[in-house]
Amino acid sequence: MTTPDRRRTGNPVPQWGSQGEPHPAHDTVPVPEPVPEPAPVTPVPAGDDHDAVLAERDRLRRTVADVEHTRTRATWFGVVIGAIILVLLLVFIVQNLESQRIELIFWEVNLPLGVSLLIAAIAGALIVALIGGLRMLQLRRALKKAAG
Repeated sequence: MTTPDRRRTGNPVPQWGSQGEPHPAHDTVPVPEPVPEPAPVTPVPAGDDHDAVLAERDRLRRTVADVEHTRTRATWFGVVIGAIILVLLLVFIVQNLESQRIELIFWEVNLPLGVSLLIAAIAGALIVALIGGLRMLQLRRALKKAAG
């Protein structure tokens, strides 16, 4: 039985667009790349060397623990969470585009529902930031007064 890859002569079918004889690169059998051997396992040293290794390992773990909790990491985490919230907020705004009449004391405005809630959220965030900033200022003054 012949397959599409082999004709009666036993040669492979020429590549698409080639003329006549098959390309020499297609006649060769691919050679697998050698697999690197795993690194040898070093035995655990006994006695004082073992204690030194444990002390070094503990020191490295403390160093990694110190590096894990940085301001940059916290800032990056905050940026990612903020971006996720922003995407969800944009989806909410796009889904709630019907206009709504809003009355506040003597103001009357027609805005889409999503936009009006976005404005309310921004106003709330600004109020929280203002109160937080005033509290930090109050604590800073109290620390200066206690130190000096």
